[in-house]
Amino acid sequence: MKAIVYDEYGSAEVLRHTDVEKPAIGDDEVLVRVRAASVNHGDLAAMHGSPALLRLAFGLRRPRQTILGRAVAGTVEAVGAKATGLRVGDEVFGEMSQRGFAEYVAAPVAHLAPKPAEVTFAQAATLPVAATTALQALRLGEAGPGRTVLVNGASGGVGTFTVQLARTLGAEATGVCSTRNLDLVRSIGAHHVIDYTREDVTRGAGRFDVVIDLAGNHRLSAFRRVLTPKGVYVSSSGAGGAVLGPLPRLIAAAVTSPFLSQRLRGLAARRSAEDLALLAGLVATGKITPVIERTYPLSETADAIRLLEAEHARGKIVLTA
Repeated sequence: MKAIVYDEYGSAEVLRHTDVEKPAIGDDEVLVRVRAASVNHGDLAAMHGSPALLRLAFGLRRPRQTILGRAVAGTVEAVGAKATGLRVGDEVFGEMSQRGFAEYVAAPVAHLAPKPAEVTFAQAATLPVAATTALQALRLGEAGPGRTVLVNGASGGVGTFTVQLARTLGAEATGVCSTRNLDLVRSIGAHHVIDYTREDVTRGAGRFDVVIDLAGNHRLSAFRRVLTPKGVYVSSSGAGGAVLGPLPRLIAAAVTSPFLSQRLRGLAARRSAEDLALLAGLVATGKITPVIERTYPLSETADAIRLLEAEHARGKIVLTA
């Protein structure tokens, strides 16, 4: 089968579209013929091996897992001896532990959710990682009816889902993005939009019950200024230094929060088949719509990643295998 392989850390130049063996499946796994996969910032971190702290998990000098890709959608082609709940031919999607940028992937049944017929493979592939992060961030922030939510980084993969889900939950959503993305963020349901190239939201008069920080481009103290007295700040950004990444911000939030009326929280998004099923239902009924900026064939994954790094894609970039 074809897959996107890398044997060393680096830029998109280290990626190769090449032949590898089709994966064997364990007793509790199924073999999925991948129809679509989405590119996430975590894939970039794995490719670069940066921040350096991540190499404790990925491999100190070179990647242990040489096939990228976490978010996939496809069709079950084989079922393990003890795998229950899925049959050959079922359409599924889910979050892998890498290995998703390939024609086939071995996936534990517990990591997969059924794909509704109304949802395309490309749409389904955008939901693992990005949409689950958005949903869990809003839950952590206790977003809901009557609550005001600021989404910092509203035009990206996670941000476009966060804006839509905030509105679905009954909250009033304000999105922060660049000039070129203002119309997009309005079109997906933001009640208000702030152009960060012209206005620093942390110095404005607005106050918010919930701040979902997906960009990490302001200090915690700056975001505290725009939180209501009992507001909740949720950090879900990979921004930070080359060694520790966002860890110092997360530590600062955890240490400071107990002494404040405001709550400062860091999100550790988790894999959840239940959340995926809920999100797919929302897409199937038209309550949310994945924003897909561009689709590439699997063979052009390097170009897809270059676009994500150079232009900060609006919504998601999808690969088709």
